[in-house]
Amino acid sequence: MTQKTILVTGGAGFIGSHLIERLLADNHHVISLDNYFTGSRDNHISGAEYREGHTKDIAQHVSERVDLVFHLGEYSRVEKSFDDMALVWDLNKNGTFGVLEYCRAHNIKIVYAGSSSKFGDGGMGRDQSPYAWTKASNTELVENYGEWFGLPYAITYFYNVYGPREISTGPYSTVIGIFKEQYKDKKPLTVVSPGTQKRNFTHVKDIIDGLIFVGEKGEGDDFGLGASKKYSILEIAELFNSEITMLPERKGNRMESSIDISKSKQLGWEAKKDVADYIKALL
Repeated sequence: MTQKTILVTGGAGFIGSHLIERLLADNHHVISLDNYFTGSRDNHISGAEYREGHTKDIAQHVSERVDLVFHLGEYSRVEKSFDDMALVWDLNKNGTFGVLEYCRAHNIKIVYAGSSSKFGDGGMGRDQSPYAWTKASNTELVENYGEWFGLPYAITYFYNVYGPREISTGPYSTVIGIFKEQYKDKKPLTVVSPGTQKRNFTHVKDIIDGLIFVGEKGEGDDFGLGASKKYSILEIAELFNSEITMLPERKGNRMESSIDISKSKQLGWEAKKDVADYIKALL
């Protein structure tokens, strides 16, 4: 990729900070726009330019010419989204509309981070939670901006990302993050029933490799970014060799998700890391 000015929304978050690290290593000028809802200043990468604000106000925060937008800055928790409906709507619908309008006004390619929850349980996953529905309907909106206005775009789908800097405490923690913290504190690992729900756990470095490929060469929808091997939540917990406590079932918790990485593979991408090896290294 030739040197560009690249905007990353959610750049102070878990995935965004890794993406910025990579973009800076590739000698791009990088701007982050983050409202610090789950992002952290601890994730700032030296050399990037950080701006605090809501994505719906993107035009007020970014006035210079941008070559590419990676839109990662949305609300991103399934079960908690039932408690946060107004916030989910504001960040995912109002925010993404603002980013799309900004990209349309300047004819900037947008790489949108969709959610694999859209494909859960035979396609029913899209309606299983406020989070899943906003993300699924946003992929349609991005696609329609391409059709209606000729906006250049690519849509990726992340599958259960884990790795350094993931959130491990509080209500917005990831599964692996929670297990890591419980293991460290010598507490039982808490598995939401039934525990047989399966996920394609994908290392953040593999996700970043995929985003770079899609940013450079991807056009259109359906760029799945996920490890091919599935693990149940119970299988993941058992890898920690700790006591396990089962929690009651929760709304929105899909049992399985189909995965299609064929378009990403055509770009030269494939996940290289296995979550079992990551957990063994932690232990």
